[in-house]
Amino acid sequence: MSRQEEIVKMFDSISKKYDLVNRILTFGIDIRWRKKAIKEAFGLIPQNSKILDVACGTGDMIALWQEMAKKYGKTLKICGLDPSSGMLEVAKEKLPNVKFYKAYATDIPCESESINAISISFGIRNVLEIEKAIKEFNRVLKKDGIVVVLEFTKAKRAHTFRKCVDFYSNKFLPKIGGILSKNKKAYEYLPNSIENFYTPDELRHLFEKNGFETVKSENFNFDQVTLLIARKI
Repeated sequence: MSRQEEIVKMFDSISKKYDLVNRILTFGIDIRWRKKAIKEAFGLIPQNSKILDVACGTGDMIALWQEMAKKYGKTLKICGLDPSSGMLEVAKEKLPNVKFYKAYATDIPCESESINAISISFGIRNVLEIEKAIKEFNRVLKKDGIVVVLEFTKAKRAHTFRKCVDFYSNKFLPKIGGILSKNKKAYEYLPNSIENFYTPDELRHLFEKNGFETVKSENFNFDQVTLLIARKI
């Protein structure tokens, strides 16, 4: 089994309790970050846009796309994609009218230049072949289409508040997540994967290197979370 398959299997194992654990560990603030990301994207996409939520998990982001579309009077066609059967099973129960693809971000089953916007929230860090995925995003997006990325990123520099946030992520999060999900290893993976990921600037440069221009880059939670919106050029 490849390392990528092991990560997918890990998410299968925690899928039933994933939403509950997420809300508790982030104190629900992740919903605010997601809404902020979608709100920023709305002015960049036309009416009747096709949206693909990559690494959609249990469908949180798709539900918020729908909620915000109703709020702002925009008609959208939204689909989800994830390699985890367990996550998709939960997502389909929550969102029975949404089309879902069981696939990797590196192999999207959509025609070239057919999508107006891709969102990927707290998922790109779990894609091992990240440049291949970014090139695939570029392929399926229409000209001027956008990618909305929300992700935990590595600290550019260690300042006091970020050290406090990282202390919580490294020491408390695995214990609480392990108790709630009965899979401590899965929640030890989170802080380790952040430390091995990119800084906000490195992530931005990676997209710019592969056919995108940065529209917006913003950091939250003492720079632990990055919102990146990039346009296909």
